[in-house]
Amino acid sequence: MSLKNHLNELLSKHRAMEKELAEAMAHPATTDSQLAEIKRRKLKIKDEITNVERQVNMAA
Repeated sequence: MSLKNHLNELLSKHRAMEKELAEAMAHPATTDSQLAEIKRRKLKIKDEITNVERQVNMAA
């Protein structure tokens, strides 16, 4: 998989995580620990995006 394809996949996952987080926040039964877990996963994806963007820029 090329870096740009991988980056696009990560960006798509990040958008999905944003949607998941918004839905969880709107649901009153969601606990703080559940929200924290979603935020951790979203941050991990964001870190991966940053790393891949750096690699793409270095390759260009």
